[in-house]
Amino acid sequence: MPQRITGTVMGSSGTCNGHHHTTGQDGARLVGKEPWWKSAVFYQVYPASFKDSNGDGWGDIPGLISELDYLVSLGVDCVWLSPVFDSPQKDMGYDVSNYQAIYPPYGTVEDVETLTRQCHERGMKLILDLVVNHTSVEHAWFKESRSSKDNPKRDWYIWKPARYDPDGRRLAPTNWRGYFACPTWTWDETTQEYYLHLYASDQPDLNWENDECREAIYEDTMRFWLDKGVDGFRIDTVNKYSKRTEYVDAPVTDPRWESQPAPEMWCNGPRIHEFIHEMNQKALAPYGAVSVGELSNMAGPPEVLPYHDPPGYGRWLGPKYIYQPYALSKLKSHVAQFQTFIEGTDGWTTVFCENHDNGRAVNRFGNVSTPELWAASAKTLALWQATLTGTLFLYQGQEIGMVNMPRDWGIDEYKDVESRSFHGDAVRSGDKQRLADTMHGLQILGRDHARLPFQWDGQAKNGGFTTSDHPWMRVHDGFPQINVRKQSGDPESVLEFWKKALRLRKQHADVFVLGAFRHLEEQDEKRYVYMKECNVPVAEHGATPSAPKRALVVMNWSEQVQKPVDVVHLLGCGEKQARLLLTTAAAAAAAEERQPLLGDDLQAWEGRIYVNF
Repeated sequence: MPQRITGTVMGSSGTCNGHHHTTGQDGARLVGKEPWWKSAVFYQVYPASFKDSNGDGWGDIPGLISELDYLVSLGVDCVWLSPVFDSPQKDMGYDVSNYQAIYPPYGTVEDVETLTRQCHERGMKLILDLVVNHTSVEHAWFKESRSSKDNPKRDWYIWKPARYDPDGRRLAPTNWRGYFACPTWTWDETTQEYYLHLYASDQPDLNWENDECREAIYEDTMRFWLDKGVDGFRIDTVNKYSKRTEYVDAPVTDPRWESQPAPEMWCNGPRIHEFIHEMNQKALAPYGAVSVGELSNMAGPPEVLPYHDPPGYGRWLGPKYIYQPYALSKLKSHVAQFQTFIEGTDGWTTVFCENHDNGRAVNRFGNVSTPELWAASAKTLALWQATLTGTLFLYQGQEIGMVNMPRDWGIDEYKDVESRSFHGDAVRSGDKQRLADTMHGLQILGRDHARLPFQWDGQAKNGGFTTSDHPWMRVHDGFPQINVRKQSGDPESVLEFWKKALRLRKQHADVFVLGAFRHLEEQDEKRYVYMKECNVPVAEHGATPSAPKRALVVMNWSEQVQKPVDVVHLLGCGEKQARLLLTTAAAAAAAEERQPLLGDDLQAWEGRIYVNF
C-alpha cells in the first residue's frame, strides 16, 4: 500500500509535513530550511520478528533497544515500530484492544518510554504504528457498543439492520467484499444487527462520523503517547475513515462471489480531508508530530495530492494472489509517475519497496537463483532506492537482502490471516488451477515472507533471533548464508553497500533526496536509466558555476550483459568532469576514484551512479 508523509509525513505512497530542521548522521545538512523528515531514513521494525530478549520465541521491545546501535551504524534517523498495543493478535496487532497498554510479550509502557529515550539519546526519533480505522472486538469501546442499541457508544461503530430477500433469507446491509477475502458485515446476535469491518470480523470499523468517537481517538491514542515523548505515528489505513454513508450495493464485477469488491465505497470518502485536517490540528500539530499515513487503492497522483495539505496501485480486492508479472517498463512508469507528481506543488513523496505487507523485493524484482545474482541484484535495488526523490523507508532485513521463505514450505508455515484467508477461499472454490495459482502468488507476494524472524547471526541458534526452541514463526533455512554477522565489515556485502549508499544519499541530499527525476530509456526492458538533477550549479575547476548538479543512475536489471550508456552526453559535461560516484560491481568498487567506467559494459545486475560534481 502507498504511504504519504505530512510534520506532518503521510506515506506507503507518501506525503510529509514536519516542523523541524535536521542534520544527517554524518553532519551533512539539507539545502535551505527543509524539514528533517525529508532527508531522514525511516526503518520499520516488525517487533514480533526483530529480536527476542527473554527466550520466549517472540520479539520484544527490550530486544529492539539492544540493537539500536546497529540501526545507528546503518544510518537510520527514525524508527517506525509496528503495532505493539495490547491485542488478541488476530491480525498481528492491527486489532487493538487497548491503546494505552502494550501486548505483554512485547513488554510494557515503561519499555516504550525507555525505547523513546534511548532513540533520542542516539539522535534518532521514534514513531508508533497507529491503527484507528478499526479496533478489536475485545476493545472496551466495542464491548459497550454491542451491549445494546441505546448504549452511549453504540454509534462509535457502524451498525445496520439486516435486509431480507423475497424468501425471507437474511442478507447483509450491502454486498461489499473486504480485504481478507470475506464479506464486510458480521451479524451480532445480541442486538440483532450487522457491524461493518473492512478487514477481519475481529476488527470492527470505528465510526468517524461521530464527534465523540473522534475526540476519544485523538485523546486516548495520540495525545497519550505524544505526552510520553514519541515523535509521531505511522497511521494505518488513513484514507478509509470516511465512508460513503448511503450504504448501497457495489456493482457485480465478479459473479463468483455474493460479496463484491467495493473500495470506492470507503476509500477517500466525502469527509476524509475534513477528518485529517481536524486530526492534525487537534492532535498532531500542537506537538510538532510527524505522521506517515497509509493510502491504499489510490488511482494515481490526482487522488494522492489532496492528502499532502491538511501511493500502492490498483484495486486488488478480487484475486489478489493470482500473480501477474509485469515488464520493467511498467515498473519504470509507476516510479516516474510518483517521482514527478509533486513537482510544482508543496506535496512530498516516499520511497520504499518493502514493508510488512509485501514479499521480499529481491525475490520479486531481483534474482535469487544463485548467491552471486542475489548479491548483485540486492545491491542494485539498494542503489535504486537510495537515489530516488522522497523520504526513504527501509524494512527490517532489507538491508541484508533477506529473501522469501523457501518454496517447499507448505501453507502451514503461513501464519498471516490474509494469506490463510485467500488460500482458504481458493480451496473452497474447488478449482485446482485457482488453488495452484493462489499458492504460487503467495510464494511471491505473501505478507508472511517479510515477517520471518530477523537473521542476526549465522552461527547462532535461530539465526540469533531467539534462544527458544519454538520461535513464533519458523526461521528461514538460509540464515547461515544471509545474516548481519556475516555481512558486517565485509566491503562486498549487501549490508555494507547499503551503509555506503545511505551516506552518499545524505551527503548529496540536494540531488538524491530533493532533486528532480527525469526518466530515460522508458521502454528498455533490461536497462534502467534516469537522471537526478538539482538547481544548484556546478563549478568547473573553480570557474563560475554553470551546469546544474546532476547524477546519472544506470542499472542493468537482467542477467545479460548490457551496453553502456553515453555518460558524457547524458550528463552534459566534458569527459573529465564526469566521474563514477558509486558502483555495485565488486571489481570496480576499489577503483571508484579513478576515471569512470564510461565505456565498460554493464554486467549482470550491475548498477552505477555517474555525477558531474
